[in-house]
Amino acid sequence: MVSSRHGLRLGKRTYSLCKQPSFLVLSISSQRRLASAKTYDPLRVLFCGSDKFSIVSLQALDYERRLRTGRIASIDVVCRPEKPVRRQLRAVREVPIAATARCLGLPLHQIDTFTGWTPPTCLQNPVNLIIAVSFGLRIPARILASAKYGGLNVHPSMLPEFPGPAPLHHTLLANRKTTGVTLQTLHPTRFDEGIIVAQTPYPGVEHQAATVDELQALIAPLGANMLLQSLKDGSFVPPIREVGWYNSALASREVTHASKIGPKDRHLDWTTWSAADILRRQRIIGPLWNMTKTIATGKDGERKGAKRIIWEHGFRLLEEECHLFPAIGHPIVVGLHGATPKVYIRTCDGNVLVADSVKVEGEATTEAFHATKRNSFAPIPKRGDGTTQYPHDFVAFHSPLT
Repeated sequence: MVSSRHGLRLGKRTYSLCKQPSFLVLSISSQRRLASAKTYDPLRVLFCGSDKFSIVSLQALDYERRLRTGRIASIDVVCRPEKPVRRQLRAVREVPIAATARCLGLPLHQIDTFTGWTPPTCLQNPVNLIIAVSFGLRIPARILASAKYGGLNVHPSMLPEFPGPAPLHHTLLANRKTTGVTLQTLHPTRFDEGIIVAQTPYPGVEHQAATVDELQALIAPLGANMLLQSLKDGSFVPPIREVGWYNSALASREVTHASKIGPKDRHLDWTTWSAADILRRQRIIGPLWNMTKTIATGKDGERKGAKRIIWEHGFRLLEEECHLFPAIGHPIVVGLHGATPKVYIRTCDGNVLVADSVKVEGEATTEAFHATKRNSFAPIPKRGDGTTQYPHDFVAFHSPLT
């Protein structure tokens, strides 16, 4: 999912940043919620968000505000300030929700910390509900305590499964075919440990998403609808009833923390990851990477080292039979007698993956063979004047990938 001046792209569809998405349905039956509505004061909302997932909930809230139902009096938006990107730090990247807030005409507050910061007021009336969706910062207890109705959080998983900042990624990495949304209160000191006020019924909705964008396209409107239904029901108004699916009968089920995706998650382990695991990971969190040895021969003898290989464009599964039987995780360059040599790597389940192009750290992406030859990953002889033939049609890297 991407956003631009034209709108918000969810899957194959694009929605205006300034209008209510057509997929919003204000009557929800497929969630666990309270049956009777509670009354409350008109809401002065402080909405804390960042990414495209949170944009959908903000659009839904603003549409509710514009309907003048009396539920929402005002919305202020909080997000992180723009940050320098790339190594030269010359370009800056703005948090996606900032453009949406401006487009909707909502007050925007860009802060990097809540220290010394006080929520705004509307006509001298303080904020009375905090809503955080994919925000990333913990809302301090003092700010939650200052809001009459505390805080709510839309979380894209069936809590307590996949608590943490990357539940969509981990849902796909675990190959789960069902998922859902949780609406919980904001805990004053810990993430994802609030009271569950609404939730997709167990075991969740079935999906066939292969990428985070596809899963997000399914989950984002579910979360926005659930949030609107909670406002309609008043399920966030004390006394709050816990309605989560998790109970003692399911207590033995293992809970996975959805930690932020980092370099260690992309470090490819050829000894334990099957071909399907590798292809799934590169689709969800790629590009993956490995380290490999370099041995360059010059006037001063051999110079040994190691470089990081980034599989920028991933792999494809070799369909034809390979008779070379390379060792697990030990690349071989195949087709030296042809026009376009390829890099083959055997996986632990006996399949062979092909890398057509790679990126060596500090260099541009190039064909795998040219990167191998230039960086001396394998003992590829020089052709001299171009007439010398390679002695064999294949050659192995100096060592397995690590």
